[in-house]
Amino acid sequence: MLEFNIPTNLTLLRIALIPLLTVVFYLPWQYSNIVCTLIFIMAGLTDWLDGYLARKMQQETPFGAFLDPVADKLMVAIVLVLIVQQQANPYLAIPSAVIIGREITIASLREWMAELGERAKVKVSYLGKWKTTAQMVAIGMLLYREDLIGIPVNLCGYGLLYIAAVLTLWSMINYLVAALTVIRAK
Repeated sequence: MLEFNIPTNLTLLRIALIPLLTVVFYLPWQYSNIVCTLIFIMAGLTDWLDGYLARKMQQETPFGAFLDPVADKLMVAIVLVLIVQQQANPYLAIPSAVIIGREITIASLREWMAELGERAKVKVSYLGKWKTTAQMVAIGMLLYREDLIGIPVNLCGYGLLYIAAVLTLWSMINYLVAALTVIRAK
């Protein structure tokens, strides 16, 4: 049964923000980058808030646990594709492909491990949280693009995206090693 509570509705809001961000991204308006960045920040805040409220209000549900990472991965993948299309070059495309590829791989791995009854072996780690933080800040900077008080925001976004890509590969290797241990034991 699907349970719609405040945390789940916040997750659904995050998904609804994706087409809004996409439309604003393509508007021929000088402030579209600022509005896109604000929409992305709002989505990030709903990600934090839905998890916090679910735990605090004891409203964690199987549907919410499924939907939350789907919303995160959709937002990240779609926004990275938009950014790569806008700033088409291999220096941006390669780390973006690494991040999107890892998300697909780990989501599939978690599904498979759940089938084996071992989903806890590939739960989110602190390394994954650092990866997500670097990734979200990088994406926000790449959406904004403009220098801010002399700081090259877009260039900083590139640097953080590479840090996120390295953390992405590192966390993926950790998840794969944990899964291989379980698979070999079975």
